Amino acid sequence: MKSNSKKQNPRQRHVPERSCIACREKKSKRDLIRLVSSTGFVEIDLKGKGAGRGVYLCPMRECWETGLKGNRLEHALQAKLASENRQVLVEYGQNLPRKRENHS
Repeated sequence: MKSNSKKQNPRQRHVPERSCIACREKKSKRDLIRLVSSTGFVEIDLKGKGAGRGVYLCPMRECWETGLKGNRLEHALQAKLASENRQVLVEYGQNLPRKRENHS
């Protein structure tokens, strides 16, 4: 006779993963910072729910420098960055920690 009781092992929740456009490392969506392009302006989307085309960067200064160098961010967003817009993003990235932290 089979019982209809609940299973002892609860199902693990799916954790969405995204890739950083700079280091290409896959991480949990919550561990990355989303940049979104809407109406020709690129902005930081801290809540991760903004409308528009989005890309992800690690919260590390090296990734921001790499992502903003050249046209990597522009290519990923399929948008052109204005110099003022780029400067705002560079300043945000300069306030991020430099070294990667090991959470062992």
